[in-house]
Amino acid sequence: MRAPTHRADWPADRLAEARAVIADVAHHGDHLIRLACNVLVTHGETATERKDARVLLFVIDARRPIRQAQRDDNREVGQ
Repeated sequence: MRAPTHRADWPADRLAEARAVIADVAHHGDHLIRLACNVLVTHGETATERKDARVLLFVIDARRPIRQAQRDDNREVGQ
């Protein structure tokens, strides 16, 4: 179990967690990736980090309709 962090440490902890999610994006769901991107877009330390998070967020959001269409197609085939 982790030791409780001080209140002032939480932004750095959230940034570290968001970066870890992005670094291992293949093993996380879209919802968690989207959340991590939003943290980095808002609180990223550099303009490049914020821009990269916005780009990844765009990609994640752009593929969402395709996944929904695939699910709908699979339901129709199963009927």
